[in-house]
Amino acid sequence: MVSRAVGSGFNRLVSTLRATILELARARAPAKTICPSDAARAVGGERWRDLMDDARAAARDLARSGDVEITQRGKVLDPDATWRGPIRIRAT
Repeated sequence: MVSRAVGSGFNRLVSTLRATILELARARAPAKTICPSDAARAVGGERWRDLMDDARAAARDLARSGDVEITQRGKVLDPDATWRGPIRIRAT
């Protein structure tokens, strides 16, 4: 069982990643994108690699809500589909 402290810490982490993704994506020109690693690096510092799955999950959530689009090789991805490999994120 996960303790409340761990659970609430995880929720704060996800909220921080979501906010960071939005901030970075909105700071770019309209057609420009960011990588999930940009947000993971901003939040996690030297341990950014540990946050990559969480950053990609946060991007999926933001895409579901219509705040961002996730792209791969220039094509918009369905946030509920299964996909692998490098992705990019842009504000909508």
